[in-house]
This record gives sequence, structure tokens and C-alpha cells, in this order.
Amino acid sequence: MAYNSVEQLAQAITPLDEAAMKAAQVHLDQLTKPPGSLGKLEGLAVKLAGITGIIRPEFPKRSVIVMAADHGVCEEGVSAFPAEVTPQMVHNFLAGGAAVNVLARQASADVVCVDIGVNAEMSHPGLLQRKLRYGTGNMAKGPAMSREEAEAAIRVGAEVVADAVSQGVRLFVTGEMGIGNTTASAAIMSSLTGIAPQQSVGRGTGVNDERLRHKISVVERALEVNRPNANDPLDVLAKVGGLEIAGMTGVILGAAAHRCPVVIDGFISTVSALLAVRIQPNVADYIIASHVSHEQGHRALLQELGLNPMLELDMRLGEGTGGVLALHLVDAACRIIAEMATFESAGVASGEGNGGGTE
Repeated sequence: MAYNSVEQLAQAITPLDEAAMKAAQVHLDQLTKPPGSLGKLEGLAVKLAGITGIIRPEFPKRSVIVMAADHGVCEEGVSAFPAEVTPQMVHNFLAGGAAVNVLARQASADVVCVDIGVNAEMSHPGLLQRKLRYGTGNMAKGPAMSREEAEAAIRVGAEVVADAVSQGVRLFVTGEMGIGNTTASAAIMSSLTGIAPQQSVGRGTGVNDERLRHKISVVERALEVNRPNANDPLDVLAKVGGLEIAGMTGVILGAAAHRCPVVIDGFISTVSALLAVRIQPNVADYIIASHVSHEQGHRALLQELGLNPMLELDMRLGEGTGGVLALHLVDAACRIIAEMATFESAGVASGEGNGGGTE
């Protein structure tokens, strides 16, 4: 499905199905366990029911959408890796050799790689060619892209989701590749939340203390030069964002529009989630936070969104790796509600008011 505007896409997103959530909660409370004793898994099961409108949902087809693009701000020396790594890693994804490919195979998920703005000629039968431009401009000197390009990138993400839904995919993970994208993400975070770059900028690819200080100063300069409007998420995205960040924002909005859960990965994915929620607040209910990464700023971002991460593994790779690991927990929540016996069916006496544990 093609969306003519981001506004039209946002209007397609509706609140969760309260009746399905209530029914799922009632069923969970009848299972052979103290109420609430499976913690986050129970909350996840209820959320999945609300998203899909199905009390016992199943997700046999799931996709990791890896958006790839380059950043002009790399010319400021903000990364420990050169920009040439972006197209090289895209080839690695397509060959099935990246960390996200390994973890996706374990979780029975497809990896879909989208060239939305890589600064190189890319050709591969498995690559989705959606290039809008050859990387963004240097945000330390001016806008990263135009507002029209930011909108177009969001629509690309939503259309990739719509195509996948037409093929039976009902569960999505956000992934990305783009050297320099933690710099752009920190700038977006600071602009939208008012949190200072000293708190939003992290080490990304593993920069040393000196380069970290430089990276903070670059973000400060980008915010000063562009003066993005914090009340206009598209303005922020266009001025200090990235094409793959915009694409993931579209994936999140598109998944919600189709009543599909979307599992976000780390810092960069969560910046895309913040943009999506600022565009359409209902989107927050469709998002599952997979983990809290080692990247400075991620925990504060999750708190800003009111999302409780499932895992904490000190990861900071991106690509969608943390998101894919959380698919196992989505499956666990689905199986609990679908397969676990009730007190009545198992002939087990239920306790009264036992919400604490098994003792």
C-alpha cells in the first residue's frame, strides 16, 4: 500500500483492542500459576492481544527490516569506522554473515535489507533498492536532508511493511546500518527531549574519550546551525536525522497501521520510535522494547517513551540484534497463553488472592 503522506499514515493507526486485552487477562488469570507470576511475559501476552485483536496470536512469519544509509556528518570524524563500512556491511547482511543474520536464523526470522540512502552503487538480487539520495548532507554545516526527503523515507518504511504484510508477515523488528547514525540519533534525542548532548551522545562504534568530546561538540554545532523545531518531528528528522532513521520510523508507523507488533532494537531504533510516537501517540502501544543497550542515552529514551525493556545484555551493536533476541520472548508469551492448562482443565485447586509466588 502506498501512503500519500505521513499524515495519512498516522491517521490509519487506531488504539488497542481493549476487549481482547481484557479477555487475554482473564484467561491468563485462570492458568495454573499464581496471578502475575510470569511477570513481563504476561504483560506482553496482553499487549499482543490488544495489538492484533486475537487472544491467542501466532507469528509464524516475522521480518527484520534493516534500513541502510550513510551520513554526511561522518566527514567530521565522529566514528571509529570509515563510512565505507556501510556498503560493506550491507553486502555482509545479504550474504547472511552478520550478527543479525545469525540471530535471525535462530529466531526463524527473515532479514530484509533496504538501501534507502547508501553512498555507493549497490546491486544484489536480495537488496530492496529504495535509495532516495547518496547519504545525507553534513548536519554540522546545514540540514541533513529536505523535509520532502524525510517524508519520502518514512513512506518507504511503511511501504516495505505493507508489502511484507501482503506476504503474511505479522511481526516486525527494526534494524539499521549506517556509520555515523549514533551522532544523528543523539542530535534528534536532544532536540526532541531537551536532554543535553553530554547525556545523549555515546561512544557508538567505540570512540575514545577525545573523540567522544569531539562528537558532543559536533552534535552541539548541528543543533545550533539547524535550530530544529522540537514541536515538529519532521523538521527535527530532516535537519539532524538520517534516511535509515526515517525509514525505521516508517516501519514502526506502518506496522501499527496494520495492527502488527514491532520490536525495536537499541538506541537508534528507539530514536525512530520517539519520532513515530511524536507523529502519532497511539503508536507507543504497538512497540515492544527488546533491550536496553550499552549506548549512553538509551535508557533515558525508553523512559521518555514509557517502555520497559525485556532484556539487558550490555549490547550496542544495532542491526536489529537485540530485537531478534526478544522474538524468543514474544514466542514464549504466545505459547503460554495458547498451551498452558487452566486450573479447571488440569484439575488443580486454585489459590485465593495468591499473587506472590508458588509458596
